Amino acid sequence: QVQLVESGGGLVQAGGSLRLSCAASGSTFIMYTLGWFRQAPGKEREFVGEISVSGRWTYYGDSVKGRFTISRDNAKNTVYLQMNSLKPEDTAIYYCAASRRGTTANRVYEYDYWGQGTQVTVSL
Repeated sequence: QVQLVESGGGLVQAGGSLRLSCAASGSTFIMYTLGWFRQAPGKEREFVGEISVSGRWTYYGDSVKGRFTISRDNAKNTVYLQMNSLKPEDTAIYYCAASRRGTTANRVYEYDYWGQGTQVTVSL
């Protein structure tokens, strides 16, 4: 069992940056593939990106590739999502998630634990 708590969301102007954090507790953090998803009103939850157990490998959704970066600090049990060049269409609730698979995981059903989400709003 692992508990995830996101922070760092807020309101930012288009072109700006935000860094989200997700702190984990309750289990062995280093065993999980970690992912970020987002969900805008009236839309399905969308894959943003994932990072491997070791942190050496990352994979991103097409809509954020080149603008967002995921990193993890296993010593701090924390995963980060650095978001640059933000656009209004990035507005959503952002969720971090943990997968016990230990391999690539880019679908909602592949993740076992979820945070409560943090709101990101990008204005023109």
